[in-house]
Amino acid sequence: MDSSYLTDPIILVVDSLSSLYIMAVLLRFLLQWCGTSFYNPIAQLLLKITHPPLRVLRRFIPPIGRIDTSSLVLVLALQMLANFVILILKGVTVNIGALAILSMTDVVALLLNIFIFAVFARALLSWINPGAYDSASSMLASLTDPLLALCRKFIPDVGGIDLSPLAALLFLQLAKMLVLPPLQQLASLLS
Repeated sequence: MDSSYLTDPIILVVDSLSSLYIMAVLLRFLLQWCGTSFYNPIAQLLLKITHPPLRVLRRFIPPIGRIDTSSLVLVLALQMLANFVILILKGVTVNIGALAILSMTDVVALLLNIFIFAVFARALLSWINPGAYDSASSMLASLTDPLLALCRKFIPDVGGIDLSPLAALLFLQLAKMLVLPPLQQLASLLS
């Protein structure tokens, strides 16, 4: 047996658990920024699982306007810690600058993926059960409304069909293709 026999499952567990928690903190940040009602059961879950570390961080890191900087610091710190552990387990030497850029790249990729899945899920829900109101659809609406409203300014209504989700998905995929590769190259140059 080679060394990857034990390290690969450990990497899988570290990556999965850290990604889920980082996504929860990032979703909390986004929902708070978008003004979502936190009486929503899904938002309540996010509040309960992310509150303990944020309560400590908020003592030292104040918000800037509507931006909860403590959430962003926590997301970046957790992503850096997860990447550090994974790179150490893989036997890769770690450069702090490259680690920071790699972690920022991962956070931006996660942010874009959250929006892609939210827009896709909202479009799918509008086809399956239009006009329904539940906790998931209200959360998706508050998360995607600013982006879809921006797309509706540039895309006219075509016979009662809303093409703004399609434009938003195209925009988000283009953002992934244009923003992430330069950041990944910068991280590889620093390492």
